[in-house]
Amino acid sequence: MPKTPKLRTQYVCSNCDFISPSWYGRCPNCESWDTLVETVEQKTVASSNTLASLAPRGKPTALSHVRADEFARMPIAMGELNRVLGGGIVAGSAVLVSGEPGIGKSSLMLQLAAELSNSVGAVLYVSAEESIQQIKLRAERLGVNADNLFLLNETSLEEISNHITTLKPKLVIVDSIQTVYSEMIDSAAGGVAQVKECGARLTQLAKSSNVPIFIIGHVTKAGSIAGPLVLQHLVDSVLYLEGERYHTYRLLRSVKNRFGATDEVGVFEMTQEGMVEVANPSEAFLAERAAHAAGNAIAVTLEGTRPLLCEIQALTSVTAFGLPRRTANGVDMNRLLLLTAVLTKRVGLKLYNQDIFVNVVGGLKINEPAADLSVAVAIASSFKDYRVWDDLAVMGEVGLSGELRNIASAEKRVKEASKLGFKRALVPYPIARQLAEKSNGIQLVGAKNVGEALELALIK
Repeated sequence: MPKTPKLRTQYVCSNCDFISPSWYGRCPNCESWDTLVETVEQKTVASSNTLASLAPRGKPTALSHVRADEFARMPIAMGELNRVLGGGIVAGSAVLVSGEPGIGKSSLMLQLAAELSNSVGAVLYVSAEESIQQIKLRAERLGVNADNLFLLNETSLEEISNHITTLKPKLVIVDSIQTVYSEMIDSAAGGVAQVKECGARLTQLAKSSNVPIFIIGHVTKAGSIAGPLVLQHLVDSVLYLEGERYHTYRLLRSVKNRFGATDEVGVFEMTQEGMVEVANPSEAFLAERAAHAAGNAIAVTLEGTRPLLCEIQALTSVTAFGLPRRTANGVDMNRLLLLTAVLTKRVGLKLYNQDIFVNVVGGLKINEPAADLSVAVAIASSFKDYRVWDDLAVMGEVGLSGELRNIASAEKRVKEASKLGFKRALVPYPIARQLAEKSNGIQLVGAKNVGEALELALIK
């Protein structure tokens, strides 16, 4: 019996991959509105002899006989990108680079392509959104000039695969996955089925040809990668380029990496010459620090394996309305509400009629609890109008009873604060006792609770 094609219409949620035979205005699974996308797939019904074609293509191999020499990393001159990838680019890997429009994804990838074309060989930059003339203009603006960098304006996945097979480049960059389509799928480019199919075939092509492929993807309004979530599971690494459009600093964050550590962060500065790596992010974040001002505290946060010092600003003012406002920029809102309640209940600060604004300078987003104490110190400093010691770095987690709890990698944080010239570090009491002999020339000031910490941090 010959194979007969069938057309199947279904609706797939672009937010959670929920599949429904009928359309809904609201997804029954994730309850998000207007996310069900019509998808028409061509399904092939095979003959009864299909099982005969499922014979194994390979045989099991003992672990001791497996060679991994071909997975040697390709070094990158950009240290920040090298750090995020785990030490370089692995041959045959598929990397998804995502970020908001205009954040600098294409500029960063063009700089990477030009660098590797001069060092390792031919690089193919596939642009499905821009013409090669537009890429040339961007290259001139960035000062990029490379003879081994080949540009291709193509949207067909089949044609892109043919060019990769013919050219045999050392690296391929596809910009972007939402504009590439496969002729085997009967739907428009950017749909759920197209993004899923193109992502899977590009990943398979990278494995079979041993050529690393960087795939650029857009994000939705909620900040997640546009398209099906399965795209993130297909690739080897997922990188997010974050930052405020009106700030100069960009953070390249690794949320998945099969060949290295996750949660690593690279810091770049967006300039007229493109993305310039920031070798010492802590010093850059503290460059415009307002000394001798109330409401400022220095937090020591940990991004992956790297400690970062950043300035936390807080402002309190008597509310003009019945319900006081709580505004958080760079810190979690729920964490701000928790710290406000602790300061009111355990320390006795009358914050119930105060508008509280907290901001992390430089556009950095802090998600770890080790910054709790610095946020509390900044709020109390603004409320009492007492300034914090200029040479003091603050770190520690705050509990609901007002106690200070231990934090991870305390020695690494203290060492980074000492390197940047801070003379004292306000830490939970157990850390001050444990690191008494490893202070690295910095005085460790231990506190058992928030009230005690405020007395040590504020200058009356």
